[in-house]
Amino acid sequence: MLHVDDLTVTVAGRTLVDRVGFTLPAARTLALVGASGSGKTTTALALLGEHPPGARVTGRVTVAGRHVSAVQPPPPGTVGFIPQHPATVLNPVLRVGTVLRQIAARHGTSVPEALRKARLPRDRDFLRRFPHQLSGGQQQRLVLAHTLLAGPSVIVADEPTTGQDAVTRAEVAAELSGLGIAVVLLSHDLDLVRDLADQVVVLKDGRVVESGPTVMDRPRTAYARALVTARPRVPEPRAEPVALLEIEDLGAGILREVTLDVARGERLAVVGRSGSGKTTLARCVAGLRPWSSGAVRLAGRPLPRRRDRADLARVQYVFQNALASFDPYRAVVDQAARTAVRLRALPVPAARREAVETLAALGLDHDTARRRPHALSGGELQRAALARALLARPDVLICDEITSGLDPVTQAEVLDLLTALDVTLIVISHDLALAARIADRVAVVHDGRLIEHGPAGRLLHRPAGRLLLPAPDR
Repeated sequence: MLHVDDLTVTVAGRTLVDRVGFTLPAARTLALVGASGSGKTTTALALLGEHPPGARVTGRVTVAGRHVSAVQPPPPGTVGFIPQHPATVLNPVLRVGTVLRQIAARHGTSVPEALRKARLPRDRDFLRRFPHQLSGGQQQRLVLAHTLLAGPSVIVADEPTTGQDAVTRAEVAAELSGLGIAVVLLSHDLDLVRDLADQVVVLKDGRVVESGPTVMDRPRTAYARALVTARPRVPEPRAEPVALLEIEDLGAGILREVTLDVARGERLAVVGRSGSGKTTLARCVAGLRPWSSGAVRLAGRPLPRRRDRADLARVQYVFQNALASFDPYRAVVDQAARTAVRLRALPVPAARREAVETLAALGLDHDTARRRPHALSGGELQRAALARALLARPDVLICDEITSGLDPVTQAEVLDLLTALDVTLIVISHDLALAARIADRVAVVHDGRLIEHGPAGRLLHRPAGRLLLPAPDR
């Protein structure tokens, strides 16, 4: 079904993929795993006949008996692609049913059958919705339905569970495993890889370092073992018993009467399913969204719904999609420095010097920091986003799913950076294992309400109520 032989991709003298090869039979799943920048995406895009601008490509890719290249891409619909962030490929102004019917008419396929396979509702109410009215999991399944309508021979799924809670991740795994179509999976979610993959190919610096059906359970190389076993250091609790941030009876959108406090120096994890209200809560605290009732206080002083620069600086927000949060046309160091200029009124030269120092402290050298965002890996971009937020000198740092798209090694590095920071930290996450490793306390949000709140060790392993998520032990 799919054959890749000696694929090599070089751009400006730099080899991105070096003699990669593998074979994938029909109705089987192959996972490409490796750290950020290992060549996974470049390899996967080659299956669609796509390559970076200016790339020199050698080797051979064959899909369903057809040779695939930049000048000879596969026929439309042969290779389906499910991106990491589904909202980027969904038309925001067309209803769900309109787009589905357009695709079905082009390929002569059935909308109800595609919705059934993607485990989506088939009623009129769902079909009349717009993409922004769907949860993240529903958006991901909608893109899958679009792909299935084209009748592909191979589906390339790029981090299909990024930012999804454990229950939704299990649903995605069930959907992909039951398709009867060859799947190439790019994922940092090693539990998903274990559940789905018949074969695993481990990439490092563009080369295959190990492959086979037993990589996840019995890795042979040191790199594969490090990837499979990577875990962040578990920090010692260091919170003081003095409340720095107080949230009282907060209501906004789905949120209903949420009351919560965070001590100075504490690490709080806010967990819950997709659509539970976690991000709404975090955005209200950061001043990115107004609330309809209740109050937010910092060090005893009420924070207004609309904030001046000083108040914005005191609570900083690091977004899940780091790339989308940067201007694609400006150097990373200049964008990081801009925070100190706007929120602390620092002169530009001083702000740039401080930005260089902060980025370096987080592992980004000057040459890397001078690049534009698209030239950085996912892990490097998250470090840059952290540096940008820290240049505001915040009292509270909110991190929204910032490790969800990172490989285990990079995830561990980013979490170690977070635990070393001298700042009150709020982490929004679906990952209970992550919460167990980083948090002093955990708050569980469900249907807009705070249903449990307490020490991480007690709540994650011996919850008083129903967490709606599996236990963190892996």
